[in-house]
Amino acid sequence: MSIEFIIILGIAYYIVTVALIIVTLNLLNKRDKTTIRKQMDELERDKNLIISASLIAELNKVEPLISNSNMKDTLALWQKRFTKIKESDVPRITDALLEAEELYAKKDYKTLKKKLSEIEMDIYYVRTKANFLLDEIKEITLSEERNRETITKLKASYREILRKYQDNKNDYSLVSSPLELQFENVDKLFSAFEVAMENKSYQEVSKIVKAIDDLIGNLKLVIDEAPTIIMLGKNIIPKKITDITNISKKMEKDGFNLDYLNIPYNVTESSKKITDIFQRLNVLNIEDSIFELKTMLDYFDSIYNEFDKEKISRKIYNDYLRTILIKITKLTKINDTLLKRLDDIKYSYDLNDEDVEVVFTIKEELASERGEYDDIIDDGRSKKSSYSHLGKLMELLNIKVLKTEEKLEVALRSLGSLKEDELRAREQLDEMKQILESAKSGIKSFKLPMIPENYFVELGEATEAIANMVQELEKTPISIKVLNTRVDTARDLVLKVYNTTKETVKTAKMAETAIVYGNRYRPINTEVDIGLSKAEKLFFQGKFKNALETAIHAINIIEPGIYKKLMDEYQN
Repeated sequence: MSIEFIIILGIAYYIVTVALIIVTLNLLNKRDKTTIRKQMDELERDKNLIISASLIAELNKVEPLISNSNMKDTLALWQKRFTKIKESDVPRITDALLEAEELYAKKDYKTLKKKLSEIEMDIYYVRTKANFLLDEIKEITLSEERNRETITKLKASYREILRKYQDNKNDYSLVSSPLELQFENVDKLFSAFEVAMENKSYQEVSKIVKAIDDLIGNLKLVIDEAPTIIMLGKNIIPKKITDITNISKKMEKDGFNLDYLNIPYNVTESSKKITDIFQRLNVLNIEDSIFELKTMLDYFDSIYNEFDKEKISRKIYNDYLRTILIKITKLTKINDTLLKRLDDIKYSYDLNDEDVEVVFTIKEELASERGEYDDIIDDGRSKKSSYSHLGKLMELLNIKVLKTEEKLEVALRSLGSLKEDELRAREQLDEMKQILESAKSGIKSFKLPMIPENYFVELGEATEAIANMVQELEKTPISIKVLNTRVDTARDLVLKVYNTTKETVKTAKMAETAIVYGNRYRPINTEVDIGLSKAEKLFFQGKFKNALETAIHAINIIEPGIYKKLMDEYQN
């Protein structure tokens, strides 16, 4: 490839790249231009919608409604605000849009974007002013219809309130005067509403409607809640206060300490609160009254539960009063007896101080628990604490005593097991001697041509282990740990001798039986004869297992299956 061709190719690439960049920039520029044009059209439309037809129409409706100087002044102010929007604000926006058109024509898009943002904010501000003006005008133009509708609903609610009051007058005896005075006020306001509507005093009408709404809303709350307030404050709670006061006095006379309930103070405060609630009710203020009364009711109901709790706690206290003392006394006596024998036990079984430390710990715990018990009893006799508190202390003390009792039982089992281990070791010694004698008799019962050497080794080990065990039992003091080790060792070795003897005799018998059984085949088969001869040789050498296997293999030549038959019998 020549240098000229490479240069031409490079120039071509460059031209194509520049062309692509120019096309891309033109496309982007066209897109931005389209977007800006669309934004300008939308702003023009938004400007034209500021002075809406509804604003002009509502403003025209006001003039026929003017009936006083206040309304006349208000209309003049609205017209002034409307004129400013129409003749000052909107033309200002129009001029700004014209400036934007010039910038668009000059393609000064950077300045244009900033200008459009300012116009958008200005349109939003002026439109908001127009909307506020429209809302204020509607307050007057729509007031008659809206207020009539509202008053109709309020009259219906008022009639329902009045009917409920008249049907249940006895329930409102304590507040009849303020209620009837409030009814008169509502009637007067309804009349004032009609006068204001007739005079087209719409600003005054709104105030009257709000006042009627507030009064009827409060009256409804009073009519709904006053019977409950009166019933709770004048009947239910006072009766509970009287009942609780009587019960508490009787219980205190019977020895209960109820100071922690603070009943007199709470009764006094509740009475003050009830008085305050009825003073507020007299001026038809029932805010939080039911909540406060129900809180009092819940409190006094809880006092009954506290009374029951105190009675139950006294029973628990009296029950533990006897049982804990008996238990502590019993455990102390057992532990003291154990302490008296402790030196003998330590000497007899080679125990150190650490092994018997638990006994001294139990003694300290019992002394502490007895002191705690005496303190609770003194507290109970002085009547300084409630039974619920005393009962709880007794329950906690009982748990401590039970734990100490469990600890003592473990100690007794542990120390008592030392003697049991000694007695059990002596019993096992006799059993092991019998087993060893049985093994010796078993090996003698079958006249073996030769006793295996391992039998004598195991017999010697077992005999030595028994001798060590006897020696440990004859020591003073006895070390139970060492003794138990000696017992385990001797038992294992004796059983090993017994099993060896049993297995040896059994194998020898089976080998002898197999040889005798196979003798019938000697004359008819040389291989059988040779095999049985070998088996006999092994038998007299004391190799009974090898003799049995050799004899069975020899017989199996003539009588296939005899191997499995005799081996099964041997295994069984």
